[in-house]
Amino acid sequence: MRFGETETDGGRDILRAAEVTSDPLLRRLYLVHAIDELRHGAMFRQRAASLLRALRSSSKPMFRADWLAPGGHGVDDLEVDGESDHSMLAFLHLSEKAAASRFTVYREVLRDDPSTYAVFDEILHDETFHMNYTLTQLARISPQHHRRHIWRARLSRLWKAYLRVASALAGVIGTLLMTGQYFVLMPPFAWLAKRAARQERPGWTAVAPDARDSLTRQY
Repeated sequence: MRFGETETDGGRDILRAAEVTSDPLLRRLYLVHAIDELRHGAMFRQRAASLLRALRSSSKPMFRADWLAPGGHGVDDLEVDGESDHSMLAFLHLSEKAAASRFTVYREVLRDDPSTYAVFDEILHDETFHMNYTLTQLARISPQHHRRHIWRARLSRLWKAYLRVASALAGVIGTLLMTGQYFVLMPPFAWLAKRAARQERPGWTAVAPDARDSLTRQY
């Protein structure tokens, strides 16, 4: 299901890129690319639904480390409206290259499951085309600096991966600190509260009458 969500989100981003680009050739290629991604999302969802129906059992929660290595598209929260054609192409090229590499591994692992293997095999052909056309178009619109744009996009992905790891570590460290404070600071306060309670006399405490008190005033 996660693959389907990732592909569908990427398709929406690429549709937006087709709307904002002023290059007619890129617009046509982006539209083809977006249609492919939306179709991939539907294929993944259909295959996942078939597997769930076959299993007919609730899946146990498992540790998911996909935040360490983002999916092919859309996971890095790319702001399409703020990207130029060359930066968008560099981002898409690296994303498609990473997706093709992972899908190759998944396809080989799933050889014993012909239906799922066929899904990854078909999608892998599209991902290879996407990887090649983005590099070709980047070289077309920026022949002198296309490699520099790819390196900038690669550094941006590394920085965002670092931020994901740092955020996860910060969450773990914060949880440990709060747990430590609970077990270290709470016992002394609980002991002091019990000690103060033992010093209190049980029952009501008599208060000397005061003639100045009045039942007709608020205080």
